[in-house]
Amino acid sequence: MTGTDRILPGVMLMLGFCLTAPLIDVASKLAAATVPAGQITLARFVVQALLMLPVVLLMGLPMGAGPRALWLLFWRAAFSILATFFFVAAVAVMPIADALAIVFVEPFIILLLGWLIFGEEVGPRRLGASVIGFAGCLLVIQPSFAVFGAVAFYPLGTALFFALYMLATRRLSQVMHPVTMQLHTAVMAVVLCLPLLLAGHLGGVAALSLVLPAGIAWTWLGAVGVAATVSHMLITYALRFAPSATLAPLHYLELVSAVGLGYLVFGDFPDPLTWVGIAVIAGSGLYIIHRERSLQRHRPLSVPPLSAPEAPPAGSRAAE
Repeated sequence: MTGTDRILPGVMLMLGFCLTAPLIDVASKLAAATVPAGQITLARFVVQALLMLPVVLLMGLPMGAGPRALWLLFWRAAFSILATFFFVAAVAVMPIADALAIVFVEPFIILLLGWLIFGEEVGPRRLGASVIGFAGCLLVIQPSFAVFGAVAFYPLGTALFFALYMLATRRLSQVMHPVTMQLHTAVMAVVLCLPLLLAGHLGGVAALSLVLPAGIAWTWLGAVGVAATVSHMLITYALRFAPSATLAPLHYLELVSAVGLGYLVFGDFPDPLTWVGIAVIAGSGLYIIHRERSLQRHRPLSVPPLSAPEAPPAGSRAAE
């Protein structure tokens, strides 16, 4: 199979991700009608761990993790829990497309964190695009804040913690296979979630309480974990066929499927101001992708190590 031939299956898998990832949000919103956000977060990682274990065994991947990997797994799981919890709490009351549009500022946060923490070179054009992207985010938040209050800021929490999650992922990908990483992260997340939920339940914190799901709620909880696992596998293998620079622009199609599913299932449709914000965020993100490509062409060529898998496109919640 030639390089060109491999691009097509990569693109098709990425499109599959864009169709599948919003199902996580739909199932979360349906479950949130009767189940607290903390318990939905726990269920997502329990199902993910159960699904990933046989995959790791069938692939014959090593199960061990060294001290450095365990420390990174701890932080990756912690950031994933926080990112998931904030988003589930948001979509429990907000339209899915509105919440997801705000989360799409995450590439700008990664860019700024790389500049501030790691001293990565970031030119004025990309910084300017980040500022414009945040302005677009405010256009989405403003009408949502008027209706839902402080919950409208929850997706910003998701964007921040997912940006930190991505930084941990990039470090961890140097020492661990991405499929094994997904299993270990899920297991670590379950270990971290259980005491937090128990403490929240005993302390009377509604969002962290434990309830016995009834009826179809079990289906929605299972669907959250299944959709998260399937979408992750789709994007993982998409990146084995095509580079992230090729796939990243396609990621904005997730907003299209999120709008469609939100309208079909819940009757939600973004208002004109939200559409303007979505356009500004997407336009700024696509410009940053363009600048990254342009700069990459002028960087010295290097051959990445075979053991270091490519990171998912920025903003890809399936890697959570």
